[in-house]
Amino acid sequence: QVQLAESGGGLVQAGGSLRLSCAASGRGFSNYSMGWFRQPPGKEREFVAAITWSGGDTYRADSVKGRFTISRDNAKNTAYLQINSLKPDDTAVYYCAAGTIFPAIHLSEYDYWGQGTQVTVSS
Repeated sequence: QVQLAESGGGLVQAGGSLRLSCAASGRGFSNYSMGWFRQPPGKEREFVAAITWSGGDTYRADSVKGRFTISRDNAKNTAYLQINSLKPDDTAVYYCAAGTIFPAIHLSEYDYWGQGTQVTVSS
């Protein structure tokens, strides 16, 4: 099993940047594709980005292309989400997830989830 813990969220001004981290513990992190999702206030959780087990391929939602970058460091058992040019609409709880399918854009395609980290963007 894999346990996931997100960090790096916070309150930032529009136009700023954040790097979210997803630290994995347990066994087999490098065997899993990783995904990031977000859940804005009052809305459903939505797919943001995914990366293969090796980091060799990534996939992003059209809405975040050009601003969000997903990456991973298997030696550190950590996945990352770099968010640039933050907008108030990016305000959400951000979740990382691990699964065996790539690209996986549906919640049901992931096996393990973190607890989320809050990102709030002020205008």
